[in-house]
Amino acid sequence: MSKVEAFLSPEEEQEIISAIRIAEKETSGEIRVHIEATTEKNHNERALEVFHLLKMNNTKDDNAVLIYVAVKDKKFVIYGDKGINKVVPKDFWDTTKNIMQNHFKQGDFKQGIVDGILKAGKELQAHFPWQIDDEDELSNEISKG
Repeated sequence: MSKVEAFLSPEEEQEIISAIRIAEKETSGEIRVHIEATTEKNHNERALEVFHLLKMNNTKDDNAVLIYVAVKDKKFVIYGDKGINKVVPKDFWDTTKNIMQNHFKQGDFKQGIVDGILKAGKELQAHFPWQIDDEDELSNEISKG
């Protein structure tokens, strides 16, 4: 079994997908999670690459968020699209990152991702509230590399 397959159980993956649905109910923002074992690239560069591979840069309001996790490297990145970065302070994702990091340090990866998703949803809600004509533009499934 690869590092990615062993990282989360199927039940934990379903909890993460449920957290994405809950977070997106209150915002027009889109949240995705991508997990892979490792990358030879800089983790921020790889997160940007995955962001584009998943076509997250094509949302109506440029307000998608990727939570990228490189399991073996023990690194993660929260990447927000340009629509978000235009309206939020530079340290916008720090509280989300800190919540996730605290869980990760204790080995509770599923809860770290779930809490990160829910926190990101709350942060997005303030700047991108849900609108009556909003559509779920991106899959809520976890992508794996």
